Amino acid sequence: MNHLLLICITSVILGSGAIADERPPNFVLIFVDDLGYADLGCFGSPNIRTPRLDQLAKDGMRFTNFYAQPICGPSRAALMTGCHPLRVAEIGNIKEIHPVLHSNEITVAEILQGKGYATGCFGKWDLARHSQQNFVPDLMPNHQGFDEFFGTPTSNDSYVDLYRNDQLLEQRAEMATLTKRNTEEVINFIDCHRKEPFFAYVPYTMVHTRLDASAAFKGKSKRGLYGDAVEEIDYSCGLIIDKLTELNLVDNTYVLFTSDNGPWLIKNKDKRDGIAPRDHGGSAGPFRSGKVSTWEGGVRVPTILWAPGRVPANIECSKIAATIDILPTFVRLAGGEVPKDRVLDGVDITHLFNGNFEAADADRFFAYYFINSLQAVRQGKWKLHLPRPANPDWLGPFSNNAHIAAKDWVGFKEPFLVDLDSDPGESRNVAKENPDVVEHLFNLVEEVRADIGDHDRVGENMRFFDPQDNRPVRPNFPRMKRKPRKDQ
Repeated sequence: MNHLLLICITSVILGSGAIADERPPNFVLIFVDDLGYADLGCFGSPNIRTPRLDQLAKDGMRFTNFYAQPICGPSRAALMTGCHPLRVAEIGNIKEIHPVLHSNEITVAEILQGKGYATGCFGKWDLARHSQQNFVPDLMPNHQGFDEFFGTPTSNDSYVDLYRNDQLLEQRAEMATLTKRNTEEVINFIDCHRKEPFFAYVPYTMVHTRLDASAAFKGKSKRGLYGDAVEEIDYSCGLIIDKLTELNLVDNTYVLFTSDNGPWLIKNKDKRDGIAPRDHGGSAGPFRSGKVSTWEGGVRVPTILWAPGRVPANIECSKIAATIDILPTFVRLAGGEVPKDRVLDGVDITHLFNGNFEAADADRFFAYYFINSLQAVRQGKWKLHLPRPANPDWLGPFSNNAHIAAKDWVGFKEPFLVDLDSDPGESRNVAKENPDVVEHLFNLVEEVRADIGDHDRVGENMRFFDPQDNRPVRPNFPRMKRKPRKDQ
């Protein structure tokens, strides 16, 4: 008998006695790679057609101040653990650019699995080392809370090897097929586990380059190959919604769609915001810069929440929220408890899901970490960029950051304060006019540094699980030579 069919039959039999109203909600979390803030119609794209996601936004909630991390691996670590990446433990107590997530870290999948959820991951993992071959097998999804895995260890920078659970399925898979195949796997997973609560994590490999799309979408977008890939993701999300509808699961499922960081501007001419058909990177719209930066364009991401009957329709949430909030929120909705033996950075935002924006914490802040250092902090409408050299030695190969325009990789001799309400493009420094705000945010910065850490210090609640003689004073990042940037 077909292995997948046997799993499906077993799941249906075991779950046949469940009553939908008595079981906790299902979660479908769609995590697109490198999708810019303005790459969906409902977030302002003028030339990429996303009718299915636009409809989800109309029937649900758009988050307009939702934050990820500046780069792939850290963003996935934050989502899985509910923590800023500098806080989490890695194997060997070494802090990598892309975190190698320690097995003693607790993921949202592990908690939900412990609550009886079927858990599946379909796409890019990137938490067992940023390599298609030299990854740590024991840190792959099946060892971090997922019952089922179909996908690839890391990014599709040059090629993709596909795995089913721990077994290599296909070497150098055809890029054009990835979105379609991942979607088919998600739909099969939902079908198999429709009688029990499930968590489907869908970290699509696209639209990270190398780009490609299946024949039905290739060459069809006004935005070139990048638009083709986004439009196929939109169609694929629609297929997932269709399956939930067919199985009468809509009334008990939360669908959250977001991106792991801003657009990869290095794939566009002169690192500009993606606008032309030949551009292979996305658009941050009104925000400055993109991926691999802590400007808003690098970390503020398009986010849609859909759950008819539980999430208000056609509503916008402008409160600060982030991927670090997913773990505590999903766990709360599932009737579980977050770990009590460690500090989390995320907070339960169930009140935002319900449209109760008045209950939001007015003092909520977001700390902008770039790899091993704190670069900015936001509270309310105010964002403070911290003084730093133009080419910090502590950033190793990223001290010369060739991923973004040279004008966006500058030092700050003085604090750079921005009013994001009036200046979302972060072009004006209003620090001198608002000294009290600067002082307040600097005090907040020191609290964050003491708690989480920074390039020159280990925070009180930074985690280390492997044996060591003494607790380190500074985060142990492997020292790598700086790379010269061509445009300097």
